[in-house]
This record gives sequence, structure tokens and C-alpha cells, in this order.
Amino acid sequence: MDALDILTDLDNVFPYFQPIFSADEHRVIGYEVLGRYRGPAGVVSLGPFFQDEHIPEEFRLEVDYEILKKALEKALDLDKDIMLFVNRDADLLMHNDGEQFLNTLREYEKKGISLDRIVLEITERNYKGDIDHLDHLLNYYRTYGIKLAIDKLGNESSHLDRIGQLAPDILKVDLISMRSTASAYNFNDILYSLSMLARKIGASLLFENIEMTYQLQYAWKNGGRYYQGFYLQKPAENFTERNLLKEKLKNECHQFITHEKKKLESLYQVTLEFNEKLNDFINKKRKITNYEESLEHLAQLLDGAAFRLYICDEDGFQKSANFFKKDGGWVLQKEYLHKNWSWRPYFLENIMKMRINKKGILSDLYTDIETGETIRTFSFPLNADDYLFVDLSYNYLYEHDGLL
Repeated sequence: MDALDILTDLDNVFPYFQPIFSADEHRVIGYEVLGRYRGPAGVVSLGPFFQDEHIPEEFRLEVDYEILKKALEKALDLDKDIMLFVNRDADLLMHNDGEQFLNTLREYEKKGISLDRIVLEITERNYKGDIDHLDHLLNYYRTYGIKLAIDKLGNESSHLDRIGQLAPDILKVDLISMRSTASAYNFNDILYSLSMLARKIGASLLFENIEMTYQLQYAWKNGGRYYQGFYLQKPAENFTERNLLKEKLKNECHQFITHEKKKLESLYQVTLEFNEKLNDFINKKRKITNYEESLEHLAQLLDGAAFRLYICDEDGFQKSANFFKKDGGWVLQKEYLHKNWSWRPYFLENIMKMRINKKGILSDLYTDIETGETIRTFSFPLNADDYLFVDLSYNYLYEHDGLL
């Protein structure tokens, strides 16, 4: 693709629109604007043209604004609540201090496109300019109602401080990029962190490159409000009928809900079974005075499920050694006696729940620091002062449907 061929043939430069669907309405709520060129070989993407830094900025900007104007012109006939997602590289956006972009949008605002329907997808992966200057410009745009989306969140998601600083309206998560750059070991952890951060700053998650049903389910399960990808609809020259997938998405969402409810039922059942076992143990024991002896009995009772047991007080100080499963047998790890675990997330909150409700709690999935395995912990109030912690092995979770 020759840059001059494109620049001298702007009539054949035009926008494509990829629809974005919402989880709450199951219909199209916006379109991402993409650049295309109709040449001798047919319609081709202009992505490589915009990413080629050997092409002067002025050339790329001229083509970029040609696409934007044609997209805005076409969008005049859209419903007034449909958003337009416009991609901008930070370096190109800062050309002429960002005035050209705003002036173009305001020109079409007079024709009926409210600026609060514009979502600026900013990519700053290789940005070379002054970051404060960029932030000032983005905040200036937002005073006009323009929304901000952070694009290209692959392993870039480690820059959580930057996301927190910008507080964008939308975080765009690329499933393909994340799968290729993040190992299976930390992929879920990265996504969980993004989900928590999005909730804290009031942002919505948009999952892109959804190509299969399981990816849509994954996006739904992990708090995705917006979805985009070939599985839903490919980019096209014309706009998609808004309710095209309404029934399909509604049915798939119902299947996701049914699956998740079954999983929650499994978690409830396991919690119930552990509570019954331990209540029986307490009723027979009456009073716990020798912690190691009690843990030895509990290890036999929970063998096959647990790989670590210990007892703490309500402040998190360990009152027993660890009973740890090793090479098919149980060993005593006395070095853990008197350690404090109150710094762990949710520790004190769970202690209060157990004290008030007088029953045990099953934790979320997390990675054990010592073994590196994915586990859950069952916590249980032994009496008014002592709390039992039972770490459940990955093998046990794997063998019980709904625990992983």
C-alpha cells in the first residue's frame, strides 16, 4: 500500500463501522470507526497506514480526518443515543495541540451529533510527548462531554497507576492481546485487578476481539458491560440493525446465568458440608485445649480435601503450628506459630462475619504464596476466641464441579 496512492485518492478512503453491544440491553449501543481504502485489490484496512511512523504525520492526519468527517456525516441518521468510538494515537492527537479534532467534532455538533456521544479511544503506548500536556488536553475534551476510553489493554494493564490517573469512562480489554501476552497463570489476576479498578473509578469494561461463545461468557462473567468482535458482528460499510442479536444475546446470557447459578449452588453445598462436619467435630470435642492434637484429628477428618490447617485468634495471630500435607503424610510446621495474618485482604471482615453468623466461610479462588497453586480457604469459628483455617487443595477443587 503506497501512501501517495491513498493521499491522491481520498474519494476511496471511507469508514467501516464495527458494532458494540451492551450486556444490559442486548443491542447495539455504539460503533467503532475504522479506516478502509478501496483500491485495485479491493477493500483493505488502513491500520498499517496509520501505524507506519515513516509516513509523515500530516499525511496520516489528512486521511484520518477524511475518515472521521465521512463517519460523522453518515452518523447523522443514527439514533440520538448511539455512541461513536473514535481511535486516536496520542502523538497524532497532540498535533496542533488537539484543536483540529475538537473543531471537527464541534462542526458536526451543530448538525446534530451531541459531543457526549463521542468516545475517544486513546492509544498512548509509544507516546513521546509531555504526558501532563496530554492529560490537560484530555480533561479539556471531557468538559465538552466527550468520553474517554483507554485502548490496547494487553499486558499494558500493568500500568494501573496510569489508568487511575486518567480515570477513563471505558477500559477496553483486548482478549486476544491479553491471552498472547499474559500467561494463563496471571491472566485472571490481571483481569480481576482491572475489574476492581474499573469499579473504583466508575468505568465500564469493553471486551473486544470476542470470536467464540466462551469468550463472550468470559467477558460477561468478568464484569464486561460492552462487547465487540467477529463472533457478534464484523465491521461493515453500513450500520447494523440495532436489535439484530437481541434474542441471541438474551438466550446466551440466560445460559450463562444458569451455569453461574449452578456453580454458586455447588459452592453453597460444599460450604454446608464443611460446616456440618466441623460442627459435629466441635460437639464431640466440647472444648479445644490442645491445638496440635485437635488439628491432627481434623487432618484425618478432612484428608483428601485439605492440605494445610491452622488456628488463629480474632486478631489474626496464629495460635497453632501449621499441619501441612507433604508426600502423602502430615507434617507439623512450628515456624508459623504466632505469625499474624490480619494484613491479608478480607481477613478481619471474614472474622466479623463468622463471629456474627456463627458459621464458616468459603473464600474466593486465589493463588497460594507457598505452593503457587490455585486454592480456596474454608474458615470456621471453633469457639468465641479461635478460628480454624482449612486450605483446600487444587486437586480437590478440580474434582468437585463448580469449585474452580
